[in-house]
Amino acid sequence: VQLVESGGGLVQAGGSLRLSCAASGSTFSINAMGWYRQAPGKQREAVAGISTDGASTNYADSVKGRFTISRDNAKNTTYLQMNSLKPEDTAVYYCMAHTELGYRYWGQGTQVTVSS
Repeated sequence: VQLVESGGGLVQAGGSLRLSCAASGSTFSINAMGWYRQAPGKQREAVAGISTDGASTNYADSVKGRFTISRDNAKNTTYLQMNSLKPEDTAVYYCMAHTELGYRYWGQGTQVTVSS
């Protein structure tokens, strides 16, 4: 499984960005998907997760009500819509795919920078 993130960039506080994660390879083996982030000097943290069929989602408390995770299985793509961005959202955002056999695959990350 290969994952490629896109959509990061520089945005002012209060702005929006939509991240995309395109999966390729053995996509049939993917079940849950997730977005994580890592800010400088901090550990990687979970941001949002979504079930195989998209019916179930979960979010970190820090992003609830501002971020929305979704997926289009026909396109093998997962999205993270980020609204009302804050400077503390600045981080490298990573896409993660969880497979039926319990493996996790990661993308290369995309930088999100929110200026105040």
